Amino acid sequence: MQPQTSAASPALAPPTMIGGEIPLIDVSGFLAGKPGAAERAAAELRFAFENVGFYYLAGHGVPPALIDIAYAEVARFHALPLEVKLAVKVDEHNIGYMPIARKPPPNAAAQGKKASQNEAYFLRREKTPDHPDVLANRRFHAMNKWPDEAAIPGFRANMLAYMGTMEALCRKLVRLYALSLDLPETFFDESFAEPHVIQRMSRYPAIDGADDSVNSLVAHTDSGFMTLLPPNKVQGLEINLPDGRWLEAPGVPDAFVVNGGDILHRWTNERFLSTPHRVRNLSGQLRHAVPFFCDPNHDTTIECLPSCQSAERPAKYPPIKMGDYALWFAAQRYEHMAKVKAPSEAAVAPGPRATSRWQS
Repeated sequence: MQPQTSAASPALAPPTMIGGEIPLIDVSGFLAGKPGAAERAAAELRFAFENVGFYYLAGHGVPPALIDIAYAEVARFHALPLEVKLAVKVDEHNIGYMPIARKPPPNAAAQGKKASQNEAYFLRREKTPDHPDVLANRRFHAMNKWPDEAAIPGFRANMLAYMGTMEALCRKLVRLYALSLDLPETFFDESFAEPHVIQRMSRYPAIDGADDSVNSLVAHTDSGFMTLLPPNKVQGLEINLPDGRWLEAPGVPDAFVVNGGDILHRWTNERFLSTPHRVRNLSGQLRHAVPFFCDPNHDTTIECLPSCQSAERPAKYPPIKMGDYALWFAAQRYEHMAKVKAPSEAAVAPGPRATSRWQS
């Protein structure tokens, strides 16, 4: 496929900017199939990613009651006795319960930070024992590690319902991403026919804001394509704006906070931003979060998109499989993955956005 050299469609600043900086994009018209709604939402999405790397998502159709259930379940899980959580301790597939780290991973140590003050529980796509990927022990494609049903009744069913709803939404949203990049609306459909999904369920104890060496989650960029955070009653997310300022992301009722990661940044030849962010829970109370990550399936080759390169702007990165990049990233970020055999940085060629040591 030859690079597209025609002028890109214009970006459109949304009418509402949260905190004066972060676009609010309403996709209700697009989801309802209203004429022109997809093109307008795509133009606003283009503005968001070319200027900020974050946006607030309204009109998404996720029932508030289901979001409340997800938050109730993350609180229920982390209230379980430690021995129950350790029975499903995180493994080499990054599935299961991860206690607060004993030492900072490389990206935190490079910032002079202590280990991030959060514990988390990770789920991925639900699989059965006879699934080919399970039988082959394919990295990141193992069975989920669920706590005993008797210990937390209904947890599994509730989280699978939430994850299924989120995946369905993401598979619709990727069509806006395609339009925003001057690509056919169905361009990403094959890569997201069965996307690689990760549900993180985090618990953040309150931290001392006077101690600069401690963050709830150190400054970082995400690894993948799309991250969705449902509205949270306890704030703590901070966004590193392109001009270097840190913005405390305001809570917006009924709106998800959405950002792109390093794979989106790489796929678009750095046209779309992967913006650093961190969490600092200075609320004086526990904070829970349920970020949902939706990425192309791990067999997808991430190669500069045709609309993002030209003779004047050649591709900056070599092609790479999504699964190889995900493994490299996990080995850099998680103590329990540090000794896993992963592609080298030279082979991955991650680029400055993925390797910068974000000072906070």
